Amino acid sequence: MPPQSGVTVGALLASRPEAFGLPLELLGGADGLDRVITSPHIQKTGLALAGFHNYLRPGRVLVFGESEIRYLESLDAAPRAAAMRLAMTHDFPCVLITGGFTPPVELVVEAERARLPLVKTSVPTPTAIAKLASILEDSLAERTTVHAVLMDILGLGVLIAGESGIGKSECALDLIVRGHRLVADDAVELRRRQETILIGTCPELTRHHMELRGLGVINVKELFGIASTRSSKRVELVVQLERWDPAREYERLGLDTVFYEILGLRIPLIRMPVAPGRSIAILVEVAARNQLLRSRGHDAARAFAARLDETLQRPVAPAPVTEMNEDDDEDMESGGGAR
Repeated sequence: MPPQSGVTVGALLASRPEAFGLPLELLGGADGLDRVITSPHIQKTGLALAGFHNYLRPGRVLVFGESEIRYLESLDAAPRAAAMRLAMTHDFPCVLITGGFTPPVELVVEAERARLPLVKTSVPTPTAIAKLASILEDSLAERTTVHAVLMDILGLGVLIAGESGIGKSECALDLIVRGHRLVADDAVELRRRQETILIGTCPELTRHHMELRGLGVINVKELFGIASTRSSKRVELVVQLERWDPAREYERLGLDTVFYEILGLRIPLIRMPVAPGRSIAILVEVAARNQLLRSRGHDAARAFAARLDETLQRPVAPAPVTEMNEDDDEDMESGGGAR
């Protein structure tokens, strides 16, 4: 059986969730820190305590808020212990108590007995669920690494791809000089968020650095300032640099939309031929500007094609016939020369 993908409770606690505004404290069940969280969604607690288990899903964090704690406190000792024992028989990775409430002693005892991590946070339930879901979505996101350069051009994340040595880093350097921002050079870590979002970032080791043939490794942040880099960016356009092939037909109007598939997501793609005399950085910047216009509903190529079709379909009016006077007759007879 293949290993289950996910993040362990121990890894979640070690990932400094307090940096995201979600401080976590382990109250019990330390022997179960190797339990795996496989879903960013939160389990409905009422179902677990009421004994209705048909729709409980394994791998989800079980959250106890104020209503659940108050409900447990309203029960006598024996029913309370029975309800908690029944809830913890299911394959939950951990139990999270929100709002800073102190859990009943029986809950800590049952968590230790079941080797189920019992975690507490002072953050209110709605905020805690939102922050935990965000952390888990990032930790559980499908990931890959590509050989490319990621730039932030006018707020648009542009992934510059192409074979090794074609000039991706040099193009990125020109763009940085023009005031745009570097996210990652050479190796770009990509992760899928939600259903339509692709986030790119840089490995920690190479962050803010570029490798340029003949020059070596440079630190972009030190050379151009902190505004020349950023840590991550959503990928919204892919520019594929290709060596110029005289025998190949390249896009002239830009009417056809082509996509580049990464992690199951389709990203708009532009194939950019590289040849001597072509300023690739300026072309990439123009491609980014054009993509921004398209995202706002203005497609220059389609607007031009529509005007052209309208012009071609418009009936051609016959040329007007003018009467000739005597002077015109004399000019024609004399060959149009000066008198």
